[in-house]
Amino acid sequence: MKKLEEYVRNIPDFPEPGIIFRDITTLIKDPDGLQMSVDGLCDMLKDVDFDIVVGPESRGFIFGVPVAYKMHKGFVPVRKKGKLPWKTVSVAYDLEYGSAEQEMHADAIMPGQKVVIVDDLLATGGTVEAIKKLVRKVGGEVVKMCFVMELAGLEGRKKNEDTEVDALITYPGK
Repeated sequence: MKKLEEYVRNIPDFPEPGIIFRDITTLIKDPDGLQMSVDGLCDMLKDVDFDIVVGPESRGFIFGVPVAYKMHKGFVPVRKKGKLPWKTVSVAYDLEYGSAEQEMHADAIMPGQKVVIVDDLLATGGTVEAIKKLVRKVGGEVVKMCFVMELAGLEGRKKNEDTEVDALITYPGK
């Protein structure tokens, strides 16, 4: 069986020259790659006391739902502003080129619940930092964040030093 990183397609010079895009579509279309990813994320959580999994749109859904299912936990989607049909809480945050806003249902996490965030990629850390703010806004506690990949050169861990962070694959650059 291949190593997990062998399932990731590397696309040079996308979206701009000098950037290597780490494409997970080749990983998730392969049954072994997808299974290794989900199993690896679950292994990261085997000794963690938590109540619910949170995943951001859209690739956090791809990995978060099977992790929640396999660990018999619920799943809470975090979406872009305006996509959820019920009363929401939101947080705005800065991106490399502009800003964005994330939302979740106001009743998705109960005060005191322990939360794990699952996503495909930790880059600059801005998205998960915003999600932590959402969780805290409703009284939850983020106990760990798990990723399939981390781009260590973008230093996303620095923005999230108050939370345990783990990744299946760590790329040293950007």
